[in-house]
Amino acid sequence: MTASPPVGARERILATAFRLFYAHGIRGVGVDAIIAESGVAKATFYKHFPSKDDLVLAYLDRADAAWMGALKLAAAAAGPKPREQLVGMFDALVAACRTTGYHGCAFISTASEATPGTAVHARAMAHKQAVNNWVQELAIAAGADEPDRLARGLTLLLDGGLSAGVLDADPGAAEAAQRAAGVLVDAALRHPGPRSR
Repeated sequence: MTASPPVGARERILATAFRLFYAHGIRGVGVDAIIAESGVAKATFYKHFPSKDDLVLAYLDRADAAWMGALKLAAAAAGPKPREQLVGMFDALVAACRTTGYHGCAFISTASEATPGTAVHARAMAHKQAVNNWVQELAIAAGADEPDRLARGLTLLLDGGLSAGVLDADPGAAEAAQRAAGVLVDAALRHPGPRSR
């Protein structure tokens, strides 16, 4: 059995910030609390993160990688067809809402706390746009007539499911969002023949 390699200061700070920011919001957690819980010196903290915003941006980068990764894995697990993947990605939502310590969408929470026009707010919005763009690519591959509208509808269902999982404290909200996604996808991918005159 090999010992785990020691965790560096930057990783300890970021892991602590991720846990605290996600649970309490970016405004609810101060730098001093992160320094104390991560067990680093103040000078070490500022060496790695010159400002709190730098740390929040790193937190959002990590949250982006985790959520986009979960969506893409769930989509791929649903099968090779884009239609299956558009609905299958909602398995990531169902799994997230069933996770102990679930607090909703890190990006919705952060955007609501950040001032518009700041780098933090822009990063949260960029994540949402990236998800929408990816879903739109799937919609195009599936043959949707209006892939932009389908993508917008599905990402609204994702965001609604993420929020309802917290507000209702009911993972069933995610399953309802997935069922609604199936209906939306089926409707968007119907290709009626030419209208009779």
